[in-house]
Amino acid sequence: MTMRNETNPKVDVFIGKSKKWKEHYEKLRDIVLDCELTEEFKWMHPCYTFDNKNIVIIHGFKEYCALLFHKGALLQDPHGILIQQTENVQAARQIRFTNVQEIIEMESILKEYIHAAIEVEKSGLKIEFKKETEYDIADEFQNKLDENPALKTAFEALTPGRQKAYLMFFSAPKQSKTRESRVEKCVPQILDGKGLNDR
Repeated sequence: MTMRNETNPKVDVFIGKSKKWKEHYEKLRDIVLDCELTEEFKWMHPCYTFDNKNIVIIHGFKEYCALLFHKGALLQDPHGILIQQTENVQAARQIRFTNVQEIIEMESILKEYIHAAIEVEKSGLKIEFKKETEYDIADEFQNKLDENPALKTAFEALTPGRQKAYLMFFSAPKQSKTRESRVEKCVPQILDGKGLNDR
């Protein structure tokens, strides 16, 4: 367990290996460590915690690097900089960067958001996650459920997480034909009581 403000050797290695975002990571790391968080290495990325609770992660993508707030959805966003990565991400929010100068100029704002995230954690606030019943059911799947009572029973017997995975998978394509073929392909699996990724 690392102490506050101490650097974690695994993060040194991670930053050392980085080609595209090295300078960005170093600057973000300095800012976050200045906020009295503990540096850890989780999910293959630098992760910063307060009382063993995850606050922010530093990570990089092809187009940008980002500071990801675990409970970003609970933060006020006076500067309008928090981004929801995809519509299915419920809790986390990112602040994205493409050059180091942005990070330098935003230092005081970033610290403000990090301190706000620590306060959210101290307060014990929790994210209210959407239940699987609140996800849209693709018409193509709804039609199948209506015409096949055994399928409906099998689907309702699945765990909430498995139901959610199917609902999201079926709703994702824009074209009805694609949605229909996904439903067709998955019917036997649902009838077998299996989740989308079960083998």
